[in-house]
Amino acid sequence: MTLSVADSRAVDLRREPADDVLERVEQRLGTALDRTSMVRKRRSIGARTDRETWVRVERRPWARAHEQGWAGTEAAAALTGVAMPRWAGSIAWQDSGDGAIWRADETSLLPGSPVGTAVLAADPELPGGWWKALNASLDALAAQPTARTATPDTELITQQLVDHVIRTAFPQAVNTQVVSWSPAHADLNWANVTGPEFCLFDWEDWGMAPCALDSASLLAASLAVPALADRVRRERRADLESRDGMVMRLFVLAKIAGPHAHPDDPRVTPARVEAEELIRLLQQM
Repeated sequence: MTLSVADSRAVDLRREPADDVLERVEQRLGTALDRTSMVRKRRSIGARTDRETWVRVERRPWARAHEQGWAGTEAAAALTGVAMPRWAGSIAWQDSGDGAIWRADETSLLPGSPVGTAVLAADPELPGGWWKALNASLDALAAQPTARTATPDTELITQQLVDHVIRTAFPQAVNTQVVSWSPAHADLNWANVTGPEFCLFDWEDWGMAPCALDSASLLAASLAVPALADRVRRERRADLESRDGMVMRLFVLAKIAGPHAHPDDPRVTPARVEAEELIRLLQQM
């Protein structure tokens, strides 16, 4: 794919042709991609291979890829105690037309289908074992060392970013300093986990982040389904009710209910109600 420099800032792979990219991946990985199995997202394309593996191809502007390196899936292969696909290999190259970086990672197939889209509108009614595996994986992840820094929404997370996102949406918010950091997946939503057997995938953004980012992200993705949101609160209570957990909840709520809130997003109203309560609680600390 050859795109102009201007296009490199706003490429949507759900709409852009990518045959030449996929052919390059096939040649360099030595496998054929099943075009009928393709899953196209805004910045990635995934497909099954003829050797019963999965290949995920992602494109990022150089400035974003350059911030921390880009071998997230490869680096995650060293984690233990986390339910995830097994990493097999990868390739990466720079687009000569606009300087963007492409990367393809080959992994084992998922044990099931994604639970849903990033945000759910109905309760998936997951079994108890699923929640047990979620808790075990998130707790194991948080206990392991890494030199990586997480990039939620492809932005390197810092205290300055946390403050900016929160105060842009909620100028009255105070006491948003993060105390503790730990490894996080950094893109935990219902499109990146499988069911009924739990597996967490798409690891390109993982790294050190404020504690409870993952729990807060999953809760935010569940707000349109009160029963599901309540289940997340129960399962991840220790994270969500900690001080850092409240800051991270406010951080992810700010992205939902801030100045760019989508009028049709059913999470906006519950997000604003919850944010008001969190702001009140943080003011008292």
